[in-house]
Amino acid sequence: MSDQIKFIVDNLNKEPFRKNYNLITFDSLEPMQLLQILNDVLAEIDPKQVVDIREEMPEHTAKRMLSLLGILKYKPPGNATDMSTFRQGLVIGSKPVIYPVLHWLLQRTNELKKRAYLARFLIKLEVPSEFLQDETVADTNKQYEELMEAFKTLHKECEQLKTSGFSTAEIRRDISAMEDEKDQLIKRVERLKKRVETVQNHQRMLKIARQLRVEKEREEFLAQQKQEQKNQLFHAVQRLQRVQNQLKSMRHAAADAKPESLMKRLEEEIKFNSYMVTEKFPKELESKKKELHFLQKVVSEPAMGHSDLLELESNINEINTQINQLIEKKMMRNEPIEGKLSLYRQQASIISRKKEAKAEELQEAKEKLASLEREVSVKTNQTREFDGTEVLKGDEFKRYVSKLRSKSTVFKKKHQIIAEFKAEFGLLQRTEELLKQRHENIQHQLRTIEEKKGISGYSYTQEELERVSALKSEVDEMKGRTLDDMSEMVKKLNSLVSEKKSALAPVIKELRQLRQKCQELTQECDEKKSQYDSCAAGLESNRSKLEQEVRGLREECLQEESRYHYTNCMIKNLEVQLRRATDEMKAYVSSDQQEKRKAIRQQYTKNIAEQENLGKKLREKQKAVRESHGPNMKQAKMWRDFEQLMECKKQCFLKQQSQTSIGQD
Repeated sequence: MSDQIKFIVDNLNKEPFRKNYNLITFDSLEPMQLLQILNDVLAEIDPKQVVDIREEMPEHTAKRMLSLLGILKYKPPGNATDMSTFRQGLVIGSKPVIYPVLHWLLQRTNELKKRAYLARFLIKLEVPSEFLQDETVADTNKQYEELMEAFKTLHKECEQLKTSGFSTAEIRRDISAMEDEKDQLIKRVERLKKRVETVQNHQRMLKIARQLRVEKEREEFLAQQKQEQKNQLFHAVQRLQRVQNQLKSMRHAAADAKPESLMKRLEEEIKFNSYMVTEKFPKELESKKKELHFLQKVVSEPAMGHSDLLELESNINEINTQINQLIEKKMMRNEPIEGKLSLYRQQASIISRKKEAKAEELQEAKEKLASLEREVSVKTNQTREFDGTEVLKGDEFKRYVSKLRSKSTVFKKKHQIIAEFKAEFGLLQRTEELLKQRHENIQHQLRTIEEKKGISGYSYTQEELERVSALKSEVDEMKGRTLDDMSEMVKKLNSLVSEKKSALAPVIKELRQLRQKCQELTQECDEKKSQYDSCAAGLESNRSKLEQEVRGLREECLQEESRYHYTNCMIKNLEVQLRRATDEMKAYVSSDQQEKRKAIRQQYTKNIAEQENLGKKLREKQKAVRESHGPNMKQAKMWRDFEQLMECKKQCFLKQQSQTSIGQD
């Protein structure tokens, strides 16, 4: 316990508490002061706990502290009875209760700060099920759960980044390396500009290259747009096919069905649903309510230890034995009529159980069938999205397999041809490398000759011009093709757009009206929001200022109050000592013998004299005992010997009496 108090005092004297306690002053604190210290430690962990407990009811203080300790997962020692004593001790500020809590909190302050911070965002608010029936409440609750999950992932990522080992030095090194690369690139660009400036008509060539780049980007954009339109058309065709198939299946089902079979099926479904609604679901609901009530009761009770569980198990066993005895007594008392009724009751209960089991099996089979149908529909949709065809069945699947076999033989032949081509490709690749090396050597020689002649870069610019002209001719050909395709596609799309416009005309009219209303409402909302934000910001700033002022004044008030109490106590102690000293002086100086006797000095001298007399008497008694110890021991030994002698005489007398009585007989 002393080590625990020492640890608490050392930590309270450090940052951020700075209490300046020692072991004596801390141990002499009152219960309210101990509770205030515990509240200060909890406020350091969770800033929401900054409260002056003198201005708060003890019940609210205990409830607030217990809830925070529960969030921090503090486990008090002992069982359920100790839990009640723990609550009472926390209310009254008992030292055996508060010291372990302070020791536990100060040992792991950083860990508990993190836990309290996470608890603000991860403790889920339980919304009753009747409120969740409302769509807005359900959507808000769903959004709340999604935000909670997003917070979890972000917090994990943040922790991983903190522990990943990224340092500012590495980032600075990367930035410096990137800046060096940037400088090198700028230098290379300047060098290339200088080389190009020596060539004739370099501005015209740069302009042509820029136009080529713009045309390439435009070509890529048009190709991308064309691909998007193709995909949209493909998805529209797939949707049309799906709708047509659904229509065919529904017509087929309606053609094959008869009114009698439909009525019979509907009657069976009605019977099953009525049984589920009237019998099965109410029982399940009642059982769930009982279970919920039992769980709420268990949660409301304090935590149980091993001894409590053993006691409960023994109580359960006793109750079970009593139930079995009562059942045996009832069976012994039952009359024959009741026995027959019990048989019928048993049969009825067995039938009801079988009925419930079959209903559950039917429900499970329906759910399984629905899930399988959903899976089948998902798989068919996936296959349609992959290749836009239906799933094959029966003879079509056999034909498809035979086609696959024929294609596999063709594939094997083609695979052999590809292997031969790969071998040839390897040879050609090697020859290409050799030719490239030769080309590089020739280019190097050509550059040296051009430098000697003073026309460096001539061959390079000639090649670039030839390549640009070839690319331009290819682009012109591609433009001609793409423009024809695009004109056809545009005609088709215009026809489709006109059809869709005619179909969407009434919807667009309604949408315009709704958009106008939406714009008006959004304007009002923005105005109100701006007013609210400005008002809230002003109030928040005023509130923060007032809170700071109040906090400072409270701290000053507490300091002054503690200083006042300390000085008051010191004054009272000094007054008492002064009063005692004046009384003693009066009694010692006065001529009255009775007052002198009342003096503390006279009383102490009297007590000393009495104790000295008592010590003298005890020493004399000790001396007398020492002198008479030897004779007394001899006398005691003589008495023991005398007692043995008399006992021996008694035995001899009894033996003699018994012998004389035998002779007379």
